[in-house]
Amino acid sequence: MAVTLHDVARLAGVSIKTVSNVINDYPHIRPATREKVELAITELGYTPNLTARSLRSGRTGAIALAVPDLALAYFAELAAAVIAAAEASGLVVLVEQTGADPERERELLRSPRLKMTDGLIFSPLGLGQEDIAALEVPYPLVLLGERMFDGPSDHVTMQNVEAARAATEHLIAAGRRRIAVIGSHEGEVIGSAGLRLRGYREALEAHGIAYDESIIGPSMAWHRESGARAMRELLARGVGFDAVFALNDTLALGAMRALLEAGRRVPDDVAVIGFDNIDEAQYTVPSLSTVDPGRAWIAETAVATLLERIAHPQSDVPPRLLLADFSVVARESTHAA
Repeated sequence: MAVTLHDVARLAGVSIKTVSNVINDYPHIRPATREKVELAITELGYTPNLTARSLRSGRTGAIALAVPDLALAYFAELAAAVIAAAEASGLVVLVEQTGADPERERELLRSPRLKMTDGLIFSPLGLGQEDIAALEVPYPLVLLGERMFDGPSDHVTMQNVEAARAATEHLIAAGRRRIAVIGSHEGEVIGSAGLRLRGYREALEAHGIAYDESIIGPSMAWHRESGARAMRELLARGVGFDAVFALNDTLALGAMRALLEAGRRVPDDVAVIGFDNIDEAQYTVPSLSTVDPGRAWIAETAVATLLERIAHPQSDVPPRLLLADFSVVARESTHAA
């Protein structure tokens, strides 16, 4: 027989209403009473009927997170940070992977599966500014990333232009003048690649260094293999460069491998900096200099903002753009001995 609220109440010597108040975290419960109920719940192994509770409250106790690709370390670590922040608020997270496919991202936004959650944290990579209308949804939504701006939902993101400029200036301060880029997307203006390339160009211009298209290495995918391939293509051109700004850390890891294969020493011959500050960056040889874009803050703020919208669905607070602070993390790959 399943354990009921009545069983818990009888063992704790309290009313069923009191047990219900403890389970639903009602604030005005005496500590001694709360302790008795929690001990009874533990002893009996009582599990609340979440379905019934959600019908009563209109809440499921779950939120959804949609990211493009969990094989990319940044999104895997972001997902872990979102899950930790949600768990701290007593929520579970259902994770969706969209593959950066625009149709899958559109389908997700209108998916009936979202009825099992109280809201969505959404990081699109396939959709763009022309798809803003797709964000008009009937549930709480927090947007991440750099593909869509000025939409109808709260947006938590990083300072791509400013952070990329700081990364480039870090290389310039180390005496580098021929700074190659790995990971550009031809013609992109809005999006991580376009915004980071803009920051790179701003830094060059501020220091009187001419922009040279011949040392820009395009790569639509941002994986290790992509970084290695883009670097090999740059080396094959025979163009000279003394530094590399990889537009994310996984590209940088692949690029460093290709440089090693070509007999180029990092950082003595070529300094390398990435972007994202993934955990692996501090354990490479040499350790990778990078930009920390504020991933932990982004995750915590996205969850807190979504919870605020869930708690106050009729709020007249307009959509907000919330920007994370960033920092340059200098390691061995940009500091010659």
